[in-house]
Amino acid sequence: MARVNVGGGRTTLSSGMGPFYASSALGSGRRTSTSRTTRSGSRPRSAAPSGEQLERARQQAERAQQEAERDAAIAHLREVRQQMTSVHLQSFSPVLPPVVPEPPQLGLPWALAEAKTFHLAGLGVFARAERTEAKRQAEQDAPGYLAAELSRLEGVHGELTTEAHQWWQSLLANDEVTVCETVNYAFSDNPAAGCAVGVNGSVMSVVMRQHDIDSLPDQAPGLTSGGRPTLKTLTKRDRTLWWLTSMGSNVIATLKEGFAVAPGINAIDLAVITRMPDTQRLGFVAYGRWTRPAIESGPWRQPEDSLRFLDIGQDVACAVATTASGNLSSTIKPLDISRLPGLQSLLDHAQDEAASVDSTLAGLDGDLRANVPATPDVPASDHYRIRTFAEWKTQASSTVQPPALGEPMPAVPTALTPGQNLTLPDEAWERLTIAFRFGGADADLSLFLTDAQSRVASDADFVFYNQPSAAQGAARLLGKQNDGAHTVERAAVHLTALPEHVQRMTIAINMDVDTGLTCGSLTHAELSMDCATATWTFQPSADPAIRAMVVAELYRHRSGNGRPVWKLRAVGQGWADGLDGLARAHGVDVG
Repeated sequence: MARVNVGGGRTTLSSGMGPFYASSALGSGRRTSTSRTTRSGSRPRSAAPSGEQLERARQQAERAQQEAERDAAIAHLREVRQQMTSVHLQSFSPVLPPVVPEPPQLGLPWALAEAKTFHLAGLGVFARAERTEAKRQAEQDAPGYLAAELSRLEGVHGELTTEAHQWWQSLLANDEVTVCETVNYAFSDNPAAGCAVGVNGSVMSVVMRQHDIDSLPDQAPGLTSGGRPTLKTLTKRDRTLWWLTSMGSNVIATLKEGFAVAPGINAIDLAVITRMPDTQRLGFVAYGRWTRPAIESGPWRQPEDSLRFLDIGQDVACAVATTASGNLSSTIKPLDISRLPGLQSLLDHAQDEAASVDSTLAGLDGDLRANVPATPDVPASDHYRIRTFAEWKTQASSTVQPPALGEPMPAVPTALTPGQNLTLPDEAWERLTIAFRFGGADADLSLFLTDAQSRVASDADFVFYNQPSAAQGAARLLGKQNDGAHTVERAAVHLTALPEHVQRMTIAINMDVDTGLTCGSLTHAELSMDCATATWTFQPSADPAIRAMVVAELYRHRSGNGRPVWKLRAVGQGWADGLDGLARAHGVDVG
């Protein structure tokens, strides 16, 4: 019989039956419970799952894994189809007359620093008379060196301007070589390889290599009868529609880009070549003529809009036909091009390289490949390369200057650690060479000439690949060069020639903005700085979380006796948002 016990500051309830006893405290806001087994010989129950439960759990885990793999495959197929059928939705900016950048502005302080570096080379600190004479000679030579370089650079600028004007006029006049080279350079990164093969008046001829239909996936996303996502096998007609939509997307994109970069062209004769699924031989599957108004006036908003290429062209022929019932044909046969001698000649001389090249991109005929310029993988030549003082002196003098005697031995590099700073020797004030050596990915060197708060006075104090010189040549980039497995980009700095408002110089690097890579992609990164008497090196960490980094800083300082000095500090800290964040942090207007 159950009993309620009251006392001792709490109330309990007892069942009073058999071997089981339960007591619950009802007061003081707390609750406790106990259970006790009193029957002798009883054993605790086992908590281990049964074999049936284990098998059911295994099947559930296997089913979840299969569903995850199916969902990933569905997402991938949707992305592939979106990419293949949406090429025509992008916009292409029309080509504009080329603008030749102005040559770097050079000043007398820079020329004097270059001249002093040359004349003081090899002279010891205690050779006072010789050093005084060397400085006098430098002051005498600097104006002539400056005038010669300014005149030469202006001449180079004039030549580049003339060449740019002639190129632009040739492009507007539809000169065949100029148009084809310009268009093919623009086509070189297209998913469907295209090539301009000729110009006749204002009509350009283009051949495009479409992906083979056999390169398409065999499945597509679908739904079960119960509405669950699944993968279904593509029917021949569905596969043909996918391929035709992709071809139309590439055709429209090729036409849009062709008209954008060839302003004098009013119509494009375009033919599409691919590998036939039955014979595995190359053949033409579409051709026609499309005018600029037809392409530029058409609304291109959805992937399905690309199929309108069949309706807006002139004399369009396509290997995919519509049956009497209104459905697309499920077979692809090459078009008869016997009445088009130009296409027949291209096909007769085509080189089918399916065995050696990716089947989705293979087989542009040899003549077409020969006309497509390779994307440059080395930096363009620096037209505004400034001659060194030694080069100018050699050319200006009737006799070559003899080498200086007593050249000092190269200094052993001093390796810096993050946060370490040191005072630069006087020799570094005249000329300091900066070199950033890297590998694994492309990166760019940049310099910020700032005040004491690390802010530029104007955008003109930002030295980077689009503005390689500042402070009348006192800080300038010297370009990139290959050095074995690495690339080296160099810069020259004349601290004595920097204007007084420049209190700091930030030496930074950023990853190539087009790649989207981080500093973690660099397999080697080292900054070195050297002057006539010393060399310093610093290896920042390859941080995968940043895209731009301040590697080191140069800054003005006053020593204990009040003497002005320049100091060097190793940094190695960066920005996740790359060049934009780096520039904004130093006061540069990035728009």
